[in-house]
Amino acid sequence: MATEYNTMEMMICVASRYLEDGKTVAVGTGAPCAAAMLAQKLHSPNLIILFEAGGVAPLLPQMPISVGDSRTFYKAVMAAGMSEMMTTCARGQVDYAFLGGAQIDKYGNINSTLIGDYYTPKVRFPGSGGANDFASFCWRTMIMTVHSKARFVEKCDFITSPGFLTGGNAREEAGLPEGGPYKIITDLAVMGFHPETKEMMVESLNPGVELAQVKENTGFELLIADDIGRTEPPTEEELRLLREEVDPLRLVIGRA
Repeated sequence: MATEYNTMEMMICVASRYLEDGKTVAVGTGAPCAAAMLAQKLHSPNLIILFEAGGVAPLLPQMPISVGDSRTFYKAVMAAGMSEMMTTCARGQVDYAFLGGAQIDKYGNINSTLIGDYYTPKVRFPGSGGANDFASFCWRTMIMTVHSKARFVEKCDFITSPGFLTGGNAREEAGLPEGGPYKIITDLAVMGFHPETKEMMVESLNPGVELAQVKENTGFELLIADDIGRTEPPTEEELRLLREEVDPLRLVIGRA
């Protein structure tokens, strides 16, 4: 009988598989941190984890509750701060970063600032923090999010974190380095981006999900990969490590 798992566990396990050994990844607390910890424990022992306001390359004993938690410094090579982290990104020394937001469009631009008009918004969010720097300078950005039309929109009300802007070569023409959005991991599918148009493209469907369901929950037309596949579900070993060593208190993954 297959091991049961919830959607958060699914997304964390899938995200962890993209973090290769020896790479650097900037994470926040929560699901991105869990994905990095899982990768480090399972297949990427030399993964270098960096925190926006914490340690560099710690060997995390357990899930921190914030990016400045003392656990982010555990056996780290350096106690860093915002200025060190952002200059490291600007030097091109960070391979991966995880971002989130209220809205994302088909070119991977992210809005975490407001909903509605800028001067008279319906909702105002905390804003960028370090997200603009991460999206601008890290080589690859990944997003884990629930898949809904409210999040996947035709046009962001405000671009907090740049993706591929208007597509094609717009990112480079704006003076940003190559790279940008890499994988969008949701509770329904995994998406990448077309190499030329830079439009969002469905690459694999999660177990039990059909393409029509993904389209119904997206506010723009998605490209479909020629060889669209099925996302591999979490393995027993991934779930064991995630539940017993990464997040035994179920702070992020909740109850399966």
